[in-house]
Amino acid sequence: MAEFQVGGQAVIEGVMIRSETHIATAVRRADQSILVKTYPYRPLSKRIKLFAVPIIRGFIAMFEMLKIGIGSLNFSAEMMAEDIDISEGKDPVKQKKSTGIMLFFSVVFAVGVGVVFFFFLPLWVASLAGLSKKALVFNLVAGGVRVVLFIGYVYFLSILKDFRRIFEYHGAEHKSIYSWEAKEEITAENAKKYTTLHPRCGTSFILIVAIFAILIFAIADTLFQLWAGHPPALLIRFGVHVLLLPLVAGSSYELLKLSGKTRDNKLTKILIKPGLWLQLITTKEPNMEQLEVAVVAVRASLGLPQQVQVNELADA
Repeated sequence: MAEFQVGGQAVIEGVMIRSETHIATAVRRADQSILVKTYPYRPLSKRIKLFAVPIIRGFIAMFEMLKIGIGSLNFSAEMMAEDIDISEGKDPVKQKKSTGIMLFFSVVFAVGVGVVFFFFLPLWVASLAGLSKKALVFNLVAGGVRVVLFIGYVYFLSILKDFRRIFEYHGAEHKSIYSWEAKEEITAENAKKYTTLHPRCGTSFILIVAIFAILIFAIADTLFQLWAGHPPALLIRFGVHVLLLPLVAGSSYELLKLSGKTRDNKLTKILIKPGLWLQLITTKEPNMEQLEVAVVAVRASLGLPQQVQVNELADA
C-alpha cells in the first residue's frame, strides 16, 4: 500500500486526481491531445488544527472535494465547449464568459433539485404513509426511498451515452489509483489489470451516508418527540435533518477512510460489498486511451514525469 492516499473523480472526457500536495485535471481534447491542469493543494485539515479532528475533518473534506470537483468539472466543460466553438468557427475567448455563467447557474439549479429530490421528497413520502410517530420506522422508510431514488438516478444516467463516457473515465480513475497504491510504475498497461471498483469511491460514501442518516435522524426525531411531546412537523424534521448533515457526513467519511485502510479484513470486505455493488453502475470498463488520461492525471498530481506527450496548464 502507498504511504498516502490519492483520490479523485471523473470529469467530462477526463479525470481529476488529488494527492497530498497537488490537484491535477487531465482531459482529452478533440484533436486527441491531452491537456493537464495542475496546481498546489493543501487541505484545510493540514492548515487548521480544529479541522483535523475526526468527524469535523470529514465534513470539511466533503465541502473541499465538492468545491474542487465542481471546479474540475467546470474546467473540463470549458475545454469541451472550446473544442465545439473551434469546430464551428467561433471565437472561444468570447464564448468562455457566457459558458462560465451558464455553468454556475446549472450547478446552483442541480444542487437545489438534489436537495428537494433526495432529502425532502423521501421525508414527504414517509409522512404520507402516516409514520411520523415512529421515528425509526419513519427514517427506515425515508432512507429506503432515498436509496431507491439514488440507485434509479445513477442507473438512468448510466444508459445515456455521454454519462456512460464519464462512468468509463470513473473506472479509469480507480484503475490508475490502484496502480499507485500497488507501488508499481503508473502506466495505462499496468492499470488495465485492476478492477474498476474501489472501496474509497464517492459512490460508496453516498451509500454510507444514507445508512448512517437512518440511525442519526431516528435518534434526533426521538429526542425531539420526547422534548416537545409530539413528533416534528415535516418542515421542522427537514430542517433538523439538514442541520445534522455535518455529523452524518463526518461519520461516514471516517468509516470510508477506515474501509480503505482495512480492505483486506474479512469483516470490512462484507461491509463494503453494497458500495462496490453500486459501483457496478457508476463505473464502466475504460479503453486504453481513457486509462492514458487517468494515468496522466495521477502522475501530474504526484509530480512524476509524464511518459506521453501532454500540454501542461499550470495554475498557481
